[in-house]
Amino acid sequence: MDKLLAEGDARRLPDLGIALKSILGFWLLYIGLITLRALVLQYPDFWAMLGRRCFVVLAGMALTFLVYLAMRLVAKRGLAAKAGLAALLCLPVSLLFTAFNYYVFYVYAPLDAVKMEQERNAMGWSPLEMAARSILETSLSWFFLFAAWAAFYVAMSYARQLRAADRRAGALAREAQEAQLRALRYQINPHFLFNTLNSLSSLIMSQKTEVAERMLMNLSTFFRATLSADPTADVPLEEEIKLQRLYLDIEQIRFPKRLSVEVEVPDNLLLARVPILILQPIVENAVKYGVAKSRKPVTVRIQAYEEAGRLHIKVKDDGEAAPPGNGEDGGTGVGLANVCDRLTARYGAKAGCLYGADPDGGYTVHLFMPVVRE
Repeated sequence: MDKLLAEGDARRLPDLGIALKSILGFWLLYIGLITLRALVLQYPDFWAMLGRRCFVVLAGMALTFLVYLAMRLVAKRGLAAKAGLAALLCLPVSLLFTAFNYYVFYVYAPLDAVKMEQERNAMGWSPLEMAARSILETSLSWFFLFAAWAAFYVAMSYARQLRAADRRAGALAREAQEAQLRALRYQINPHFLFNTLNSLSSLIMSQKTEVAERMLMNLSTFFRATLSADPTADVPLEEEIKLQRLYLDIEQIRFPKRLSVEVEVPDNLLLARVPILILQPIVENAVKYGVAKSRKPVTVRIQAYEEAGRLHIKVKDDGEAAPPGNGEDGGTGVGLANVCDRLTARYGAKAGCLYGADPDGGYTVHLFMPVVRE
């Protein structure tokens, strides 16, 4: 409830903090400068004048706050509307403040120094004429003081609105990116799951229950590790490699004599962070289109190295390359596109994918991204 009330007050009094701080700062600066001048010029009745100045400054703060309250009418309008209203408001406020200042110093119990000044400037003027002349002459100076505060307040208020708009835009962009990453990430599991369930079905139909049980346990471990992770998180490359080894262990049950695995990752890159399961569709494609469709033993090799501040990861199989025209990534239009989209969403132009059939047979996918170790 308190939070809702506070939010309601903030809507009724926009930029209240900026207004109060700027009002206090402007008027304290004024009284500090005018008091310093009085000390330097050794004005008479210093302490009595100082007391009246403080009283007048309090009135000035109140009038400035009234200007702020009146400007709430254009709180949601553009810069031109705020500046125009501020200029209009400062004119009557400066006249009112000048009249009050004149009354405090020249009408209400004038001090000796003020009386001497009045006598020097009288020049045959009546008291009313002299008051009007003094108010009109000095109101212009006060107008610029109020206008200076209003300009400062409008600028700070507008800057705060721009910062708030930037924060909202940034938050929306991050939310959109996270939503995209989650959507791309969740495209992976059904694809892999359907393939594995088909393999389990084949093993059970072949009465290979022990092998099927081992594959099921590996599958359970794999999904426990992957589904509990944040889809937008980054993980150490070492952990990503372990997940791929776990997947390949499942596939080696299907292809015990046809699939072998090699991993070449230097120790200094084991802690480099990568998007979780970024290699999964690539490794899956290597098995699906390199191993499953080959009649000879196939090696799936995962290699990583660092070059020019970027992490490079290659996944290569030496199976029979897919015939031209069967899809840009060896037969699938989703897996590799998913990986490239995730890298672009995560790193922008600093990351990318290269892929294609090798001249000596097989298929290679080359990922590159910034090296991040923390």
